[in-house]
Amino acid sequence: MTSALLKLREASDNLSPTERAVAEQILRSPELVTQLSIHELAKRTFSSSATIVRLCSHIGYSGYRAFRQAVSQELAVRSQLHKSQEKQIEPMDTVEQIMEKITYRNILSLEQTRALLDPEILQKCVELIQNARVIYLFGIGASFCAAKDLYLKLLRIDKITILNEDWHSQLIQARNATPQDVGIVFSYSGATVEMIECLKAMKENGVPTIAMTRFVKSPISTLADHKLYIAANEALFRTGAMASRISQLNMVDILYTCLANQEYEHALNQMSRTYIPKPDEQ
Repeated sequence: MTSALLKLREASDNLSPTERAVAEQILRSPELVTQLSIHELAKRTFSSSATIVRLCSHIGYSGYRAFRQAVSQELAVRSQLHKSQEKQIEPMDTVEQIMEKITYRNILSLEQTRALLDPEILQKCVELIQNARVIYLFGIGASFCAAKDLYLKLLRIDKITILNEDWHSQLIQARNATPQDVGIVFSYSGATVEMIECLKAMKENGVPTIAMTRFVKSPISTLADHKLYIAANEALFRTGAMASRISQLNMVDILYTCLANQEYEHALNQMSRTYIPKPDEQ
């Protein structure tokens, strides 16, 4: 299920001024959709029922009722997130309680990230990687772990991929990238200064870019051409990336598997050729 609010946000640049005003009001207060009829929403947003119907059609819904149902389902998922805040780790928690809380939050993050994933955007990202001369990967901190995982996977299927550990080298690789390449940036916060600089450098060179980032408006989501959103259920000031890292790695698995599936025979042969046997298998 693709997020209705994500569709609305992504389409905002292509809407008429009246439709955009309605969209902005819905994004600010999505609960209005579940509380108001189409006529009441039109009155609240100083628009018309026809404008709201056009807006719903523009983002792929048959009408207001279908859009309303999708938003209701999405808000129900969000309510689960609020409940998860009650599952914060407390000083007196037992080992069993910590096991339950961490597992719950990781599962919830995976489910919410799946709901945000748009198959059309995913397919476009797969095609960009498939046709790229060079695949440049970017990430620091915990996000570097996800970038490294994708690097190793792409290496197995013979994709020319570059990932440097230090930021200065990553910025140089961004400045060397061309429109025939693709850049994939990992940043949960969407505000990592170093990653923003890399995206700006690639944008100046006309390089197509993909960002794996949280579902909020951020400098990185604004700069990147394509976004693979991660559920935003961790505070930005946190002791360590947990659920976000799990969701990033899951997204890497999805992206890689879709790519390998489209080059099935080649990928299968490459994985066989690049497999390094264990000592007891030799």
